[in-house]
Amino acid sequence: MRCLAGLALSLLCAVGVARAEAPEVKNVVSGRRALEHVRALTQVGARVPGTQGHAWAQAYIIRHLRLAYADIEEVDFAAQTPRGVVPMKNIVGKIPGRSDDIIVLAGHYDTLKLEGFVGANDGGSSAALLLELARVLGRQQPNDATIWVTFFDGEEAFERWGPRDGIYGSRYQASAWQRDATLARIKAVIVVDMIGDRDLNVRLDSNSTPWLNELVLQVARDRGHEAHFSEDERPVWDDHVPFVQAGVPAVDLIDFDYGPENLYWHTPEDTADKLSPRSFEIVADVVLEIVARLSQRWPVAEP
Repeated sequence: MRCLAGLALSLLCAVGVARAEAPEVKNVVSGRRALEHVRALTQVGARVPGTQGHAWAQAYIIRHLRLAYADIEEVDFAAQTPRGVVPMKNIVGKIPGRSDDIIVLAGHYDTLKLEGFVGANDGGSSAALLLELARVLGRQQPNDATIWVTFFDGEEAFERWGPRDGIYGSRYQASAWQRDATLARIKAVIVVDMIGDRDLNVRLDSNSTPWLNELVLQVARDRGHEAHFSEDERPVWDDHVPFVQAGVPAVDLIDFDYGPENLYWHTPEDTADKLSPRSFEIVADVVLEIVARLSQRWPVAEP
């Protein structure tokens, strides 16, 4: 493929190269493929709502969800931010299951607005892992539960993090799903964020639903990943919180120890070379096992 000048064309060329270098693998999550998604996304730089890079990331996600055989819902909304009304878009890839019970796998795809920032881990890793999870779950249909792989917009604050600045997409989606009675069908929400770090250390979040935290630890132990999941708790305000507040069980899998003394977080140092394919595979293994056990908790009704 010949790459022509111009941002849009060069980015399309980059995706073509990434696909050529990433042959199909077996029906398991590939950390290498996830890292290829990160590299493709970071080539556009920051993905701040309203920017060209942000729009390109949306198109990239939708394209790969189609390849995963997911039904796609684009949820457009207007967020009231400290910088005025900003158009945003949540993207939901719906993978049907034997049961109408829904398990939501979610994370954000937007990034912080910062000079030189590309958001490999913070924004890139969650979107990349969700795309890989969608690929695997889509190809092994039918799953026991219905899976909605959800990409939230506007997780990052525009000025200063607070109740009215940040997690715009998840706040909107929890409210919308409550209005149309979808929340009653959602049995659990599993949020992933900053999970690509080479030195993976996912701590429990005290704002998550306690029994889901316990399930995460149990699965990590059973799958041999206990070294990467810590019982130490800290409160995290992330995209799971609006669902917890709405009474839906939700858990946040996040590694908030990114580099020495969290040195790489929200800095231009958040680049793809800090990430590891193995970290993606560990978190994916835990998430998929959680999905399997949750599906057993709510068995499919007999005909």
